[in-house]
Amino acid sequence: MSKRKITKLNNLKFKPFNKYGKPIKGWSWHKISFDKKTNFGTYVSKLKPGTKTLPHIHSGYEEFLILKGDLIDSDGKVFKKGDFISYKPNSHHSSYTKKGCLILTFMRGHNKPTKIKK
Repeated sequence: MSKRKITKLNNLKFKPFNKYGKPIKGWSWHKISFDKKTNFGTYVSKLKPGTKTLPHIHSGYEEFLILKGDLIDSDGKVFKKGDFISYKPNSHHSSYTKKGCLILTFMRGHNKPTKIKK
């Protein structure tokens, strides 16, 4: 019996993004290997046009690859298809998308909702 799991991007089953408890409007996700207790794992996020993420601080690394569309970070930096972004522990940010996007996320630690530090 194989211990391998294959996830096809064209066959994902998205559910409302509820990692912080309450679903965030316009944001859905497909968990690939995400563990809610440890907040470690991988998932694909789909953000509809106009969706905003919550400001948060990372306890561990958060890394993601933009698969489709673009994402604008709280400092104004635009991430486009093919960009791989890596946030170090204790970094703060939030993001939004004007056109919508699809993101592959690798999470390594808990995020805590917060206000963005200037």
